Amino acid sequence: MAPERTPMQKLRDILRLKWTLKRTHREVASSLGVSLGAVGSVVIRASAKGLTWEAVSGMPDAVLEQALYGPKLSARRGRPEPDAVWIHTELRRAGVTLELLHLEYLAEHPDGYRYSAFCDRYRRWLKRCRLSMRQVHKAGEKAFVDYSGKKPHLVDPTTGERVEVELFVAVLGASNYTFAEATATQRTEDFILAHTHAVEYYGGVPAVFVPDQLRTGIGTPCRYEPVLQRTYAEWAEHYSTVIIPARPRAPRDKAKAEVGVQIVQRWILARLRHETFFSLAEINGRIRELLTDLNARPMRTYGGQSRRQLFERLDGPALRRLPLDRYVCGERLTVTANIDYHVEVHHHYYSVPYQLRSHVLDVRVSATAVEIFEHHARIAVHVRDDTPGRHSTIAAHMPASHREHLEWSPSRMIRWAATIGPQTAALAEVILASRPHPEQGYRSCLGLIRLSKQYGADRLEAASARALHAGARSYRHVHSILKHRLDAQPPLVPGAEASGERPPLVHENIRGASYYCTLKGDDAC
Repeated sequence: MAPERTPMQKLRDILRLKWTLKRTHREVASSLGVSLGAVGSVVIRASAKGLTWEAVSGMPDAVLEQALYGPKLSARRGRPEPDAVWIHTELRRAGVTLELLHLEYLAEHPDGYRYSAFCDRYRRWLKRCRLSMRQVHKAGEKAFVDYSGKKPHLVDPTTGERVEVELFVAVLGASNYTFAEATATQRTEDFILAHTHAVEYYGGVPAVFVPDQLRTGIGTPCRYEPVLQRTYAEWAEHYSTVIIPARPRAPRDKAKAEVGVQIVQRWILARLRHETFFSLAEINGRIRELLTDLNARPMRTYGGQSRRQLFERLDGPALRRLPLDRYVCGERLTVTANIDYHVEVHHHYYSVPYQLRSHVLDVRVSATAVEIFEHHARIAVHVRDDTPGRHSTIAAHMPASHREHLEWSPSRMIRWAATIGPQTAALAEVILASRPHPEQGYRSCLGLIRLSKQYGADRLEAASARALHAGARSYRHVHSILKHRLDAQPPLVPGAEASGERPPLVHENIRGASYYCTLKGDDAC
């Protein structure tokens, strides 16, 4: 193995001490911590090249190194350097590996570097290219959230089956104050509820949340303009905070969360490995106990201060106040109002204003309510009802004609008829009673009442009385009496109603008993 070359700074110091201060080899070696041989070698090489201190002091390191030692071995042998930019670009293609690129490099340059040297040169170039910006976290500004790849588990109490659950982690930027919670899934409801529990644990709301671009929170992932899932955006609006997702495949954007997940895995998840839990409430209760211990542990990087101490000094006072009411997570749907001005939500039908039939509307379904929106304006609120096939209708959403029909009832029909007169009310009551179901008589009664607009209340009252005595039980009979002006006939015989006798008919074609008496000459008639 070739001896290691003297660093360029020490090489310059050797020549300075020898040529300007006239020190001995031993004094120079002792002062600079190098061997006598190294001092002699440098002086001999510099003298052989005819160098002087004035020339050496103005030379760049690369020029001085080449002047003393000549060109590098690889250059003398003519080995071509690998194109690191080309390697980096090709590695982005599917299936391309460093081994494949090395074979292609050797095919073009048979006398090139072997595989190890080829990889070392690429990695050194890559390390120089990778720069990390140091992030400065202000108090109360950011919270970083993520899910752990390693998961806790529950035991099903009925089957004894092992059930894996998710582990949600949130870390505040300035203090590293950590929150963790087990959730059943990573679905929207669990994701949002975990955020709610996090801000309640902190006792305030940071200005910004930085999550991954997971589908639960990000509707349309994008490196530059990601679109938030509507429920997540609604949650952020409720708590007056902002969501700024990390870039895809850029864990450095949320380095606090990445480290926080590792800490939670080591100091919480690892301590749960010998414990058995049968519900989320049990495991989260234990996690809260371990969180208290984790946040109280001294941190060497911060001079022995704990996360809780930093939180109470930095993040805690800077967090925004929690709103008075907790956010209630709701499912978002897009629906179209049917021709009967109802929308279908989970096989139940809810009414909207009838003017919005055939409109596309937004629906928010929570545990207790169904809210319907058009252009972000709420137009209807219903109590949630999961009975399939049934309708929840608000009368104000119906057109006037439909409301009137909905308000029909036997007592209402009789009251309407009573405004005409007692005979009309009595006839309406008889019509309703004669039907197997009262609703079958609604239209007859309604038609009966409307005859007053055409013939007047007095005529209708008289016609109703005649229809009652004639045993009529329909709108058509009364209409016929009015049409043929039978209501104008002489009043019925007094007492006929009580005796049950039918009243005599008066007509020009009916002669009566007196006609026959005249023919017989019977004075007794």
